[in-house]
Parts: sequence; structure tokens; C-alpha cells
Amino acid sequence: MSILIIVFGLLMLLAGMSLITNPEIIIRMLRDNADKLWLHIGAVAVRLLLGALLIYQASISKFPVTMEVIGWIAIFAAIIFTIIGRNNFKRLISWAFSLVEPFARIGGVLAICFGFFLIYAFV
Repeated sequence: MSILIIVFGLLMLLAGMSLITNPEIIIRMLRDNADKLWLHIGAVAVRLLLGALLIYQASISKFPVTMEVIGWIAIFAAIIFTIIGRNNFKRLISWAFSLVEPFARIGGVLAICFGFFLIYAFV
């Protein structure tokens, strides 16, 4: 199971590198699909899956309390995304885009750091 967390960490690294080198790729892809149902469902599903995995595997990580807290935060975010509904999720995504574009490269650095952290915690 921890291999899934490591794979997620690797995907975070790749997304972070993409945001640093060419942020328009990810931003354009998300902007073009912001009104699609799969983005909302994906946002909820990924957070639920990651949260459950982190809580379940926390005891074998190097930082069990931190992993459990991050897991619960991810599950809480998934619940909030579900409760707010589709229209408010679309508005949240639009609002986030207005903040993200100028700071995409900083977000890329943070994504890389988080990816490395997940990999380090479970290797």
C-alpha cells in the first residue's frame, strides 16, 4: 500500500517540475476542464484515497503523526468539496486560478517539496 503513496509523491514531483518549467501546461489543462464533472469527482476521490492511505499507512512511515494529520486534512477537504456542490466547486476553481497564475512556480516548488517528503517518509 505504501507504494501507492510513493507513486503519488512521484506524480507530485512531476507536476511540480512541470509547474516550474512551463506552468501554462497544467493551468491550461485545468482551466479547460474546470467545468467538467470528472475534475470535481477526481478532486474528491484523490483526496479520499490519499487521506485513507496516509492514515492506514501512517504507522510505517518515518513521521506517523504528521502522515495521519495530513491524511485527515485530505479527507476533510474531500468532504468539504462534496458538501459545497458542483457550482461552488466551479467558483472555487475559478477563484483559485486568479491566485495561482502569478504564483505557479512557487506552487511547483511546494509540490516538489511535498512529493519528496512523501517519498522520504515511506522509503
